[in-house]
Amino acid sequence: MILFNDILTLTVSAHGAEPVSLVKEGREYLWSGDARFWNRHAPILFPAVGKPFNNEIHIGGQAYPMKQHGFARDCAFVEVGEGRFRMKDEPHANYPYRFALEAQYRLKGSSVEITWTVENQDTCDMYAQIGAHPAFLLPDYDPADAVHGYVRYYGPDGRPVSPVEVSGLEDGNRVPLTDPRRYAPETPVKDETFARDALIFENGQVTTAELCDKQGNPVLRVDCPQAEAYGIWAPHKPGCPFLCLEPWCGICDVKGYTGDISGRTYVHRIAPGDKYVFTYVIEVLA
Repeated sequence: MILFNDILTLTVSAHGAEPVSLVKEGREYLWSGDARFWNRHAPILFPAVGKPFNNEIHIGGQAYPMKQHGFARDCAFVEVGEGRFRMKDEPHANYPYRFALEAQYRLKGSSVEITWTVENQDTCDMYAQIGAHPAFLLPDYDPADAVHGYVRYYGPDGRPVSPVEVSGLEDGNRVPLTDPRRYAPETPVKDETFARDALIFENGQVTTAELCDKQGNPVLRVDCPQAEAYGIWAPHKPGCPFLCLEPWCGICDVKGYTGDISGRTYVHRIAPGDKYVFTYVIEVLA
């Protein structure tokens, strides 16, 4: 599906209902999905954000396999309207709830508004996490540069914030830091920035992240007022030319967590017949 207005052209694949291209005036902003670095573009993370401990979730005393970031990104969706996709109805052996997942994409000027809606079609409460993982090209990337750009952080009040990282990652799971790390409101992106994996800011500290070029000029921002956690990530590989800005309503498990899904951090309870709506906005600034 291709959506366009006078400013932007957005292409969305039915596979995972994933945006695969975002163009303004002939300039591409989304990562190409080259498997040498990362074979995705901007996937839906559902029903898990991050890695469940031991790659499994527990529901009603039973363990179910669940890979990092869930399964929606690998599922087939069907078009159900302009900019709208719905996950095909098919059983998910590792997630025993009956549900519907819809994705809606709208262009508004130089912004893309993205809304994902989870509907509980079961007779019991269901529990889920959901989050975004868009990857953006670093402007004028040159692997020889010491700094490839900057990320600016903003809090719920729209003001710059110096976020604190209270957990590190070990095999994809959170481990509390004895010495939390505070980041400047404008953090340089360097080759070593992601040597310890993603930067994860919990507790709603960051709700907007802005990607800037090497001169500090804003290029785009990803805004999600409801974000409970925010991840900044790129694969730690020489020559990687992109960066992910990831607002989440969910987060990876603390290492060692084997409790019920209802006790996972930032998990959302959806009552029978109710819906949970997740919205974020990509605004192109340059």
